[in-house]
Amino acid sequence: MEKDTLIQRLETIEKRADYLQHMMTLPSVIEDFQKYKMFAKEFSNLEKISKIYKEYKDILQTVEDAHLLLKDNDPEMIELAKAEINENEPKLEEYLKKIQIELIPKDPNDGKNVIVEIRGAAGGDEANIFAGDLFRMYTRFAESQKWTITMNDTLESEAGGFSLVSFTIKGKDVYSSFKYESGAHRVQRVPRTEASGRIHTSTATVLVMPEAEELDVEIKDEDIRVDTYRSSGAGGQHINKTESAIRLTHFPTGIVVSCQDGRSQIENKEIAMQNLRTRIWAYMKEQAENERGAERRSKIGTGDRSEKIRTYNYPQNRVTDHRIGYTVNQLEKIINGDLTDLINALTNEDQRLKLIEE
Repeated sequence: MEKDTLIQRLETIEKRADYLQHMMTLPSVIEDFQKYKMFAKEFSNLEKISKIYKEYKDILQTVEDAHLLLKDNDPEMIELAKAEINENEPKLEEYLKKIQIELIPKDPNDGKNVIVEIRGAAGGDEANIFAGDLFRMYTRFAESQKWTITMNDTLESEAGGFSLVSFTIKGKDVYSSFKYESGAHRVQRVPRTEASGRIHTSTATVLVMPEAEELDVEIKDEDIRVDTYRSSGAGGQHINKTESAIRLTHFPTGIVVSCQDGRSQIENKEIAMQNLRTRIWAYMKEQAENERGAERRSKIGTGDRSEKIRTYNYPQNRVTDHRIGYTVNQLEKIINGDLTDLINALTNEDQRLKLIEE
């Protein structure tokens, strides 16, 4: 965006924010809850950009005043002016960049909880063990953010790990951190199940879905079949003797979800319904995008399970995200749940690409 165009847009935003703030102080608006709520919602969307722009203008004024002081006859004043300019001029570009990032249209799903599904893929037992490693990586990261984790469904592998593990993460802006994790994750290491010491390559797939709300999807009772069965663990061993596990089949889409890790049949059904709602919403969204023939806005990608996104190379202690060319020799740190730097790199690249589009 051209600088002049950006400034004009910011002037409009600032004026609108000031107007809304004034309107919210009027008794006639305060007494009208719906009107006040409408103004408050719009103001909250503009407040941060308006505040940053005001700070930018204050710094700009400081720089302009300092340039005027350069014409002074007092050498000491000139030195002070130069110091002001050197300190503040670089901040102007930083503020403009910050403002442009704030102007990028927000992903409406960023604030949502997520449902994560991990499956062992190519590589047999080692793929399932790796799926377990990814599960531990994500849960440790979630715990470090003070988010809560609810198990949805598990199919444990006799060798360790999971052929399938599904769980929900709830907290503030969870999807904004997890949305780049969908895809095929590849591991290169000597398998625990391999005695000869050869390095193998295995994969596990990750699917991250923003949790749908009841208003997002309507599910009719006649459109689903509810089956109950006994919860079971690795090797088919029964965890309990009652049919507390739930399987839901949605006839219009063919989507099937299961839940067996809740404490009761009622809890399992509630979790399964939420999972089903999320899957139907994701399915409807994908169908709509396919019909429009729309390309994903983000070049990084946030949904294709078959896309190879990352390699974890144990012999070289290396993690590589192939979408953004990000490589670090800190595998142990990442696999133990310290994902902050990696998520920041993905977010920054996504913002850079969106700024180019803008």
